[in-house]
Amino acid sequence: MSDLTTTVTRYLDIWNEADADKRAAAIAELFTADAPYIDPLVAVEGHEGFGAVVAGARDQFKGLGFELHGTVDAHHQQARFQWGLVTEPGAEPVAIGFDVLVTDEEGRIKAVYGFLDKVPAA
Repeated sequence: MSDLTTTVTRYLDIWNEADADKRAAAIAELFTADAPYIDPLVAVEGHEGFGAVVAGARDQFKGLGFELHGTVDAHHQQARFQWGLVTEPGAEPVAIGFDVLVTDEEGRIKAVYGFLDKVPAA
C-alpha cells in the first residue's frame, strides 16, 4: 500500500461503496484502528466513527458519487487531493472538497483532514 495515489483511490472507493459490510471491511483494511477523520462538519476517530460519517453522507447524497478531481500531490507519507461529488462520472460536481491524508509506515491511513470548497445550496 505504499503508492499514495492508490491509497487515495481506495479511500474514495470507500465513499462510493453501497454495501455496508464491504465498506466496513475496506475501512478496517485501509485505516489504522484509531485514525481521526476531521472536516468542518465532524471530528471522529476509529473505524466505526469514520464508517458512520460515510454512511451518513451516502444517506444524505443518495445517487451521487465521489471522484478525484485533478491529481494527487504526495510526499513523506501524506497526500493532498481534491474530490467532487457528482451525479455521474465526469459531471459538474455539486460539492467539492480538499482532503489531506497521512499514512503510517505500512501505508495505512492514520489521519484524514478534510476541507469543503463548494457545498450544495440548501
